[in-house]
Amino acid sequence: MNTTSKDPVCGMSVSVDRAAFKAMLGGTEYFFCSKACERKFEESPDRYLDHSRTEKPAVVQGATYTCPMHPEVRQVGSGSCPICGMALDPESASSPPDDTELRDMTWRFRVAAALSIPVVVLAMGDMVLPGKPIDELVGDGLGRYLEFALTSVVVLYAGWPLLARGAESIRRRMPNMFTLIAMGVGVALVHSTLAVFAPGLFPVAFRDQSGSVALYFEAAAVIITLVLLGQVMELRARAKTGSAIRALLDLSPKTARLVEGDQERDVPLDFVRVGARLRVRPGEAVPIDGRVLEGASHVDESMVSGEPVPVRKGEGASVIGGTINGTGTLLMEATRVGDETLLARIVQMVANAQRSRAPVQNLVDRVSAWFVPGVVLAAGLSFVLWSLFGPAPALAYGLLAFVSVLIIACPCALGLATPMSIMVAMGKGAQVGVLFRNAEAIQALRGVDTLVVDKTGTLTLGSPKFDQVIVVGDGEKNRVLALAAGLEIGSEHPLAAAILEGAILHDVEPMRVSDFDSVTGKGVIGRFDGMQVTLGNAKLMTDVGASIDTIVGEAGRLRDNGATVMYLAVDGQLQGAISVADPIKESTPAALKQLSSSGLHIVMLTGDSERTANAVARTLGISDVVADALPEDKLRLIEELQSQGRIVAMAGDGVNDSPALARADVGIAMGTGTDIAMESADVTLVRGHLDAITSARHLSELTMRNIKQNLIFAFGYNAAGVPLAAGILYPFTGWLLSPMVAAAAMSLSSVSVILNALRLRGAKLR
Repeated sequence: MNTTSKDPVCGMSVSVDRAAFKAMLGGTEYFFCSKACERKFEESPDRYLDHSRTEKPAVVQGATYTCPMHPEVRQVGSGSCPICGMALDPESASSPPDDTELRDMTWRFRVAAALSIPVVVLAMGDMVLPGKPIDELVGDGLGRYLEFALTSVVVLYAGWPLLARGAESIRRRMPNMFTLIAMGVGVALVHSTLAVFAPGLFPVAFRDQSGSVALYFEAAAVIITLVLLGQVMELRARAKTGSAIRALLDLSPKTARLVEGDQERDVPLDFVRVGARLRVRPGEAVPIDGRVLEGASHVDESMVSGEPVPVRKGEGASVIGGTINGTGTLLMEATRVGDETLLARIVQMVANAQRSRAPVQNLVDRVSAWFVPGVVLAAGLSFVLWSLFGPAPALAYGLLAFVSVLIIACPCALGLATPMSIMVAMGKGAQVGVLFRNAEAIQALRGVDTLVVDKTGTLTLGSPKFDQVIVVGDGEKNRVLALAAGLEIGSEHPLAAAILEGAILHDVEPMRVSDFDSVTGKGVIGRFDGMQVTLGNAKLMTDVGASIDTIVGEAGRLRDNGATVMYLAVDGQLQGAISVADPIKESTPAALKQLSSSGLHIVMLTGDSERTANAVARTLGISDVVADALPEDKLRLIEELQSQGRIVAMAGDGVNDSPALARADVGIAMGTGTDIAMESADVTLVRGHLDAITSARHLSELTMRNIKQNLIFAFGYNAAGVPLAAGILYPFTGWLLSPMVAAAAMSLSSVSVILNALRLRGAKLR
C-alpha cells in the first residue's frame, strides 16, 4: 500500500511502496519526492536525510529477451523465436535466470508421459499385456475411443506450445523444426481421428486384410512426449551454459556500507552513486570500483590479476568491485557504479559474446534455409513412392513413412551445433580470464600466425619506476625534475606516474605548468612563466628545435640497459633528460617461449626508442623489433604484415595501440590497460599476462573442433536418418522405421550435440 505526504522543502508529494522498500532496505521505510527534487526521507517526510542526490534505484520497465541462435531477434519479455521457435533468453547478463519455460515444459512432459503410457498399452496391448486381448479388458471397441481421448489431451494440451510454434512458423513463412513436428503429429492425429469416427472415408489402399484402418494415436502421443523431453533436456543444458556468468555475478556483493556524515548503513548496490563514500570492513568484498580515501589493507585481487598474493592498498589506491579486503578497514569513494564497473563490463562482454555468431554459422544458415522445405519434399516423395509401389495397404505405409521422415529430420541438432559450443566456450574463457568480444574472434584466433606485441604494459609491467635525472652542463637536477613533474601532473600515462613518484621521492615540488597538451606518441607540451616547456622523445625534440647531442651518449647507455629516456627542453633549448625503467613481467619470458614454440612469429612494436626496445628484445629473445613507432606507424605495420598474407594478432594496452588493435585480424588487449584499448580489441586478457594467449588459442582450437564434430554429427544423422525413415531398407529387411523411434532419435540427436558442447566446460587449457 502506498503512503503519500508532502516534501517539506518543495511542497511536492512524496510516496513509498512500504513492502518493496522495506524488503530492500532491511526494514527501514523510505519516502521519495515524486518530482524534480527526488529528495529522500526516512520513515516520514519530517525525517529529511538528503537534499542533494537521488537514491532511488532505477525502475526496470521490462527485460529484453533474445534468441541464442538468432541474436538479431529481440523483444521485451520472454517468448519464443519467430525464426527457429526456441525459447528466448534474457539479453542482460545481470537479469535473474528465468526458468518459466523450463517449468512449463517439465509439467507438460509429465502430463504427456503419464497419458502416453496407457495410449501405448491400448494400441499395443497384445504385446504389452500378453494373454487376453485388450478389447476384452476395456470393452469391445472402447479402446479406440480411449486412445482418441487420451491422445487429444497429450497433443492439444501438453503439446500445444509445439503446435503453436509450428503454426506460427508457417504463418511467418519461416519453417523450422516445429513446422515438421506440427505437420507430422497433426497428420497422425487427424488420420487416426477420422479412422475412429469416419472410417468409411478411407479407400481400400488404407485398409489392412481385415478391412480396418490403422491408428497412429500412440505415435502422435509418444512423439509429443519425446519432443517435450528433448525440450526439457535442452533448456536445462542451456541453463548450464550461463553458469560462468552467474559465478562472475556472485563475486559482487549485493549491498554496500554507505557512509553519510556520522551515520553508516547498509544499502543495496543500486543505491550507490559515483562519489558516494563507502566503508569496507575486514573480510568483506569491495562492493564497487573506487578509490581509497582513508585506511590501509591488503586486498585479494586474484579474480582479476590471477596473482595469489594480496595487494597492499593505501590512500589514493584504486580498488575493484568483487575483490576481497584483508584485515584492515578502508574508507573508499565510488568512482564507477552499475554497468561501468570492471566486473559488470566483464559479465556483459561474456554475455554479448555468447550471443554472437561465428562465421561458420553462415553455412548452417544457408543449409537450414533449404532444409525444412527439402524435408517436406522428401516426406511427400516417400508417400508417393509407397502409394505407387508399396505392398497393401500401400497408402497406410506411405503415411507412416511420411510422418517418420518429417519427425526424424527435425533440424534442431543442426541449429544447436554452433551456438551451444560458442556459449560454453565463452563461459570457459571467462573462467580463465580470457574475454572474447564475439564468436568471430574465437574462430579467427586459431588461424593466427603472427603476433605483434607492444612493449610497455604488455611485455613489461606498465608501471615504470623513476631511475635518474641527467642535466646539460651546470643545470639543476631538481629544476628539471620539477618542470617534468609539473607537465605530467595532469597525465594518466604510466611514465607520468613514475616521474611524479620520483619528484615525491626527492622531495621536489612540481612547478605550475599551464596550457598542457599531449602529442600522441611523442610527449607533452606546456608553458611555465611564459616559456614553452617540452618533455618527450627525440622526435618531439626535433619538432621544437632542441638538439640532444650533448647528452645523447649518456642517454644511449641508459637505453642499452632497458630504460626509457625523456628529454626536457625549455623554449627549444635542451635542459636535461629523465630515465624511467619498466621491469619485464615475470610471466613474459615463458609466455613468449611457449608462443614461439607453437609456431607464432613474434614482432615487438613500440613507441619507445630503438636502443631501449632492442635491450628489452635481447633479454626476451625477440629478433624482430620495430621501435619509435607512432600510432599511424603501428597501424601501417599491421597492414604491411597482412598484405604479405599473414594472419596477424596485435597485443597492446594503450590508447596509442587502439588503431592497430582495431585493424589486426585479432586485437588482444591487456585487461590492466586503458578502456579504449579494450573497446578496440577482439580479445581481452583480464589478468594482463601474455601466457593467457596460449590458453585463448587452445580454447579457440577446441571450440572449432567441437563445432565441426557437432555439424558432422548433425549432417550425418540426417543423411542416414531420412533414408531409413523413408523405408529404404524395407525391400531387403521388411523393416520400416516407426514414427516413435524417429521421435526418439530426433530428441537424442539434439541432446548429443548439447552434451558434446558441454564437454568444453571441463577442457584443460594449456
